[in-house]
Amino acid sequence: MESLGDLLKAMPGGRNVREQADRLMAELLEDPLVGRLRGKYPELDDETIRLNLNRVYQCAKEYRNCSNCPGLDQCPNDFEGHYTELTVETVGELVQLNDRKVPCKKLTARQSETRIRSRIRSFYIDERALSQGYSADEIVKKDLERVKAVGQIVNYIDRTKEQGLQAEGLYLTGAFGTGKTFLMCYMLHELAKAGHTGAIVYMPEFVEDMKALMFEQGKLKETMDILKDTDLLVFDDIGAENLNPWVRDHVLGSILNYRMNRKPTFYTSNYGLDEIEQHFSFTNKDGDDLHKGQRLMDRIRPYVQPVHVTGQNKRGR
Repeated sequence: MESLGDLLKAMPGGRNVREQADRLMAELLEDPLVGRLRGKYPELDDETIRLNLNRVYQCAKEYRNCSNCPGLDQCPNDFEGHYTELTVETVGELVQLNDRKVPCKKLTARQSETRIRSRIRSFYIDERALSQGYSADEIVKKDLERVKAVGQIVNYIDRTKEQGLQAEGLYLTGAFGTGKTFLMCYMLHELAKAGHTGAIVYMPEFVEDMKALMFEQGKLKETMDILKDTDLLVFDDIGAENLNPWVRDHVLGSILNYRMNRKPTFYTSNYGLDEIEQHFSFTNKDGDDLHKGQRLMDRIRPYVQPVHVTGQNKRGR
């Protein structure tokens, strides 16, 4: 931003610095911002303004910049996302003008959004699903067929905000591309605003990574501890993974065993609860093992509220 010194140097020649400062002083005294400042602090006299000409000029210049804000990334102020605020105090008979840098509303909103996103961890999920703006009305308008599912999720969010973490999560089922993952990201985002942490895991890639970490106990424990301890855990596209007995029983089973009766777990799937039980009962190594599938479902079925998401396939649109 242009400094007061640069401004005075750029003024037409033929006048000394005192005359140039007098001209700038006259212009500032007519500035509406200075008028409001003097209305708030009647003790602010011309001499105090003259002694603090640089501060007053900078405040007025930054105010004009903010009034025509080009966005945070193109902020023309010296300190990006901040403007100068002036206050006046009287010490004895001396009137003092003080300045401080104040974050603008756009910077405050960005910082707030960053804090919210920092509470959500994404494992193998496209970050765009978590970075989009969210509005329940907009979500409904995008596809009126899923209004019932959106209502269930909004009710769940409101209940959690009022009562704290619930004993049960949600099990979203429906056809491909109906927005199940998006709705879970919406829920995580809204509850992150209330201070809750969350994680969302894309199951097919997660399972393959867990297989690779079988002999790296340190990394495996770190990942499992994160998923055990987060307030809200979403297993996305469950049923699409290629399970083996070790991942099913020692990874997934351990996480769910820890979380039940402690923290809610959520799921999205193209399969219903009965179908997903059949999926858990079969592995390429052991074939069918109905007992193991039922054992895992005992940690899922009693702790979820089913939500059927209907609507059109939105992928590729």
